[in-house]
Amino acid sequence: MTRAFLVVMDSVGIGGAPDADQFFNGDLPDTGANTLGHIAQACAEGRAEEGRSGSLRVPVLESLGLGSAVRLANGDPVVDQPNGLWGAATEVSRGKDTPSGHWELAGVPVPWDWTYFPDTTPAFPDDLVAEVAKAAGNEGILGNCHASGTAIIDELAEEHIRTGQPICYTSADSVFQIAAHEEHFGLDRLLKLCADIAPTLHKMKVGRVIARPFVGDAEAGYTRTTNRKDLALAPPSPTLCDWVSGAGREVIGVGKIGDIFSMHGITQLHKGSDAQLMDHLDRLVEDAPEGSLTFANFVEFDSLYGHRRDVSGYARALEWFDARIGAILPRLREGDLLIITADHGNDPTWHGTDHTRERAPVLGYGVGAKPIGLVAFADVAASIAAHLNIPAQGPGRSFL
Repeated sequence: MTRAFLVVMDSVGIGGAPDADQFFNGDLPDTGANTLGHIAQACAEGRAEEGRSGSLRVPVLESLGLGSAVRLANGDPVVDQPNGLWGAATEVSRGKDTPSGHWELAGVPVPWDWTYFPDTTPAFPDDLVAEVAKAAGNEGILGNCHASGTAIIDELAEEHIRTGQPICYTSADSVFQIAAHEEHFGLDRLLKLCADIAPTLHKMKVGRVIARPFVGDAEAGYTRTTNRKDLALAPPSPTLCDWVSGAGREVIGVGKIGDIFSMHGITQLHKGSDAQLMDHLDRLVEDAPEGSLTFANFVEFDSLYGHRRDVSGYARALEWFDARIGAILPRLREGDLLIITADHGNDPTWHGTDHTRERAPVLGYGVGAKPIGLVAFADVAASIAAHLNIPAQGPGRSFL
């Protein structure tokens, strides 16, 4: 029996999505967005020099086939011969968001259109605002608009502390986000508020209700904590997590995985910052039982650097990830499979602050050099199921 590790570099897209013209940041389409390609270009041109310098250095990912995957995704000639499994995956779900990408990677494309709130102020219908205010025990809410999470906290934190009203905002994704101070409002109170209103929002086909706790004061500034919690609409049918756990195997979630799948099929869960999550992954290479699936999401590429359009920070994170994953790969057991991929793009050189519609890299370690070409997101789930020798469901086909 063998083990599988599925590692999602959240938002590390590689361009080339054939339907990018149908997805937008503001009024401009995502045509031409390429998260990884544009970061590498910026580094080469000396435009990503904060905390690092020079060309983007990701030798481990490059040896597996990352550069070849980027070229393949964008229709460019592939001239090198990588050492790993490599290809590019195309999404069919009508969303460029976390649940759509992860569910489809786990074998279940989204069968409906998500509900998105208009980019107006106010953004939310009056009856929803009234329900949230009542559940919070307040007269109203703050925000009620599209916003960057860090910016709206800086803008409204003091009024939030003074009035006790929760800060509610959204983005181009299908989300309803609530920010509140962990001490003045209370972390448990924030989590309960999100849980109380989630059923209403899920009935509306809003993908996630997200608790965004923060700490700090006016003098020192305000900082979001790692106690974020996503209450996601449950997948419409069994995913890879259910297939594996239904076969009596362990499914170990690392990062947001438990939230994204509403804990369906997850038997263990480990959370924390990306650095802490990498420590968990490092340990699980030793401790994960035979036949198990370890499913990890590293979110800070997206949350700290993509949305903030921080090219240098994104490049630093990629180089950090490359070094850490490079130390893990040689310690995998014979017969293990580790796949590295992404759920969508978030090009930090792009206009706007939202995700970008892109193909995702598919890189693998444990099966030798293996070009797989252009594949579907759902093929990742089918391939892991085949590796673990369990039945697969859904539209995916194994590329192993």
